[in-house]
Amino acid sequence: MLSLQANVVNQYLMAEENKILTLFTTRMRQMILQYKDVKKENGELYAMVDERERQIKELKDQLAQAQNDYDSLKMARMVEITNGDMETAKKRLAALIREVNKCITLLSEQK
Repeated sequence: MLSLQANVVNQYLMAEENKILTLFTTRMRQMILQYKDVKKENGELYAMVDERERQIKELKDQLAQAQNDYDSLKMARMVEITNGDMETAKKRLAALIREVNKCITLLSEQK
C-alpha cells in the first residue's frame, strides 16, 4: 500500500513538474517572440533616425546655400551701378568703406 501511495505521489509530482515545464517553455517562447518584435521595431526606428538625419543634413546644406546666395545678392545690390545711380553707388561704397574702417579701428583699440 505504501508503494502504491508513493507511486501516486510520484505521478502527481511528475504531472506538476510537467505543468511547470510546459508553462516555462510557453513563457520562453513568448519572450523570444517579443524579443524578435522589439528587435524588428528597433531596426525600423534606427532606419527612421538615419533618414531624419539625412534630411536634416540636406536641409542644412540647402539653408547654407540659400544664405550664401542671399549674401551674394545683397552685396551685388549694394554695389550695383547703373548710369543714373553712379553717385548713389559711390556714396554706398564710401559708407561701406567707412564702416570697415570703424571696425578695424575698434579691433586695433582692443589689442
